[in-house]
Amino acid sequence: MVLDQATVLELIDQLRVSVPDEVRQARRITEESGRITERAHEEGDAIIGRAQEQAAQMLEERELVRAAQQRAAEILDRAQDEAKEVRRGADEYAAGVLIRLEGECIKALTSIKRGIDMLDERHRPSAGGDGASGADAIVVDPEEQAQTARRP
Repeated sequence: MVLDQATVLELIDQLRVSVPDEVRQARRITEESGRITERAHEEGDAIIGRAQEQAAQMLEERELVRAAQQRAAEILDRAQDEAKEVRRGADEYAAGVLIRLEGECIKALTSIKRGIDMLDERHRPSAGGDGASGADAIVVDPEEQAQTARRP
């Protein structure tokens, strides 16, 4: 098989001309692929960064919520303790006032009883008995006494 030299040179020129186009096209495709890959890595890194920031923020918010709940529980416990102490103090004060009032009432009743006894003594008939002093005795109707006691 004999090849014509002109034909072979023409084929070589065509290869030389067409190969650089294909090589350039392949190079462009490779470069474009590299840019796409690089952009994908950048976007992936950005997505991962945002996810990490959100996770950190959520953890921080959760920690803040937990700390606020704990603080609220402490405040509530302290308020309940203080309320118990105030109630205890109020009960002690009320008991003291009532005890003093009871003592004053007992003194007043004792004084009233002595007054009634003294009046009764004055108006009792004497043992020597002339009968006239008996007319001066005070007679108290129990029903009238109960009505008088109910008046304001």
